[in-house]
Amino acid sequence: MSSLKVFLVVYVIWNSYVFIAMGRDKRRARLHRWRIPEASLLFMGAALGGIGLYSGMKVFHHKTAHSKFVVGAPLLILLNFLLIGFFYYAGHYRLNLF
Repeated sequence: MSSLKVFLVVYVIWNSYVFIAMGRDKRRARLHRWRIPEASLLFMGAALGGIGLYSGMKVFHHKTAHSKFVVGAPLLILLNFLLIGFFYYAGHYRLNLF
């Protein structure tokens, strides 16, 4: 399996996990239980989970009143795509960055 296919599989699994985390946090909020900290949710979005974060926010109507999510989730998607593009470019042209 090529490295691009492996990356895409892992990327989809990770974003699915972040999406589910948003749903679980919404459910726990309704039940007045322990919650996932906002910083953790935003970190998961920054760690290439921006699509899962934004999708979970829209599907579960969760954190939609918080400006750091309303503005931050789309910015994290953009940041994620920029990072993916940078590392793809760096790997494709064999740039010795690290």
